[in-house]
Amino acid sequence: MILEIPMYSIRNKLAIALMLAMSVTLVHAEPATGAKDIVIVHGALTDGSGWRAVYDILTKDGFHVTIVQEPLTSLAQDVAATTRIVDQQNGPVVLVGHSYGGSVITEAGTDPKVSMLVYVSALQPDAGEASGQLMSKFAAPNHAMAATPDNYFYIPADKFRATYAQDVSASEAQFLASSEVQLAQKAMAAPLTAAAWKTKPSYAILTTQDHVISPELQRWMYQRSGSKVTEIAASHAVFISQPTKVAHVIEKAANSVT
Repeated sequence: MILEIPMYSIRNKLAIALMLAMSVTLVHAEPATGAKDIVIVHGALTDGSGWRAVYDILTKDGFHVTIVQEPLTSLAQDVAATTRIVDQQNGPVVLVGHSYGGSVITEAGTDPKVSMLVYVSALQPDAGEASGQLMSKFAAPNHAMAATPDNYFYIPADKFRATYAQDVSASEAQFLASSEVQLAQKAMAAPLTAAAWKTKPSYAILTTQDHVISPELQRWMYQRSGSKVTEIAASHAVFISQPTKVAHVIEKAANSVT
């Protein structure tokens, strides 16, 4: 005798088994990791447009990138401009700072939305330290920096490439010099009120051919903070000359956010 099993019974059993399997999968699912929102803070003397190549790589790889355009008129105003952008993001934020922008993200990074800091040949002061004070710890490897009568720092155009961007094409360096954004001395003199790197993880890019922020100073700061360091043989304009390597470090930091 052949026993016939109704098809609806088989379908019901399969449906039940499938639901059980899905419930087990849901119970044991790992929490989502990684951050998709990246906020970049440019440094002194250049603006956010120099980050276009890094921006293109990160966005192509699925990240949402916003670049802060600070006024460079005071530390407080630059931090406010950064916080304004951070607060507009939806998820956990990876906050990236270059040069003087490192001081800005060190204070702005205390925002609860910020989960990770990335320093790109950047200053990394402690609370109570001023950017200029930190720069004086190791002699700057150039003598090109000048100041205007109303106390703004700049690099004379004829010295810009050799000082800031020796590994960038002559035409690109000339454009950077011609579009230079000068930095208020009072921004460099203002002590920080907080240091986000003390409570939040950080990555750092150390530029070994840097003539603006001494490589020795970078190494000292990043060792003090415990940042995960990547050394790149590049100038201070590493975000232009080596965008793929810079983007790789930022993505590594973003993917490590839990």
